[in-house]
Amino acid sequence: MSTAARADSHSTDDRADLEVGTHSQRARRERMLAAALELASEGGYEGVQMREVAERAGVALGTLYRYFPSKVHLLVAATTQEIEGMRSRLVQRTPAVDVAPVERVVAVLDASTKFLQRDKNLTAALMRAMMSGDESVGVEVARVGREMTSLITWALRGVDDPTDQEIAVVGVLENVWYACIVSWLSGRKTADEVRGELALAARLLLRDTTD
Repeated sequence: MSTAARADSHSTDDRADLEVGTHSQRARRERMLAAALELASEGGYEGVQMREVAERAGVALGTLYRYFPSKVHLLVAATTQEIEGMRSRLVQRTPAVDVAPVERVVAVLDASTKFLQRDKNLTAALMRAMMSGDESVGVEVARVGREMTSLITWALRGVDDPTDQEIAVVGVLENVWYACIVSWLSGRKTADEVRGELALAARLLLRDTTD
């Protein structure tokens, strides 16, 4: 059966799910993201092939493309899911009191980096999608950035609103974080070197904001 025919054979049920936003639609989306993450872990960016994602997720190829128009869209959505999950866990685990704000930021950056370093293939695939330059995924990429900003400013200020200066400095720190991850992925720096540089950058950049 052709790809188009297989997609058409599922189109009625899939369209109904997309229209009403049912539990089955959400579960299907989660299966597709999980399949993409598995394939990225196994073979990096090149290992994520849309046809295989569809097969692993148990959906028609046409259904996958209706949810995610391209591999970049799929992997950026997976990145958003991973970062949101990481943020939720770190907020629960990071002490909110009895620790200096800068040291909370250092702890959060260290934990975030370790989270990404646990699976190099996966992180390489997600970062490549994030840096693809595809403007059509700009909204999702911005969402990932907001999650990281929110996480770092929470570590710095707790429930209080950050100042404009703090937000600006956090933005610079995020750029350093991304650059460090790329350095690690390319083999220019070890995992320990990256975490050490991030800790130093956080202390230098944030020391004047918490005086």
